[in-house]
Amino acid sequence: MEIKILGTGCAKCKKTQSIVEKVVAETGTEAIITKVEDIMDIMQYNVMATPAVVVDGTVKIKGRVPSEKEVRQALGL
Repeated sequence: MEIKILGTGCAKCKKTQSIVEKVVAETGTEAIITKVEDIMDIMQYNVMATPAVVVDGTVKIKGRVPSEKEVRQALGL
């Protein structure tokens, strides 16, 4: 599974990354987590509000910090 955290490095983006990393660690999910900070790369996903979570190329969450439950759902856990 490939997970991308889209965001320019703001506090909300860092919080989202921390939640995603926590859920992945707790569930033992095999995943590669990447942080995407370049605005041009973020725009390729048609995301205008960050943070956003992309799972295997599909935007699952955007524009807010997700709860752990939302991250689990986005990852299909």
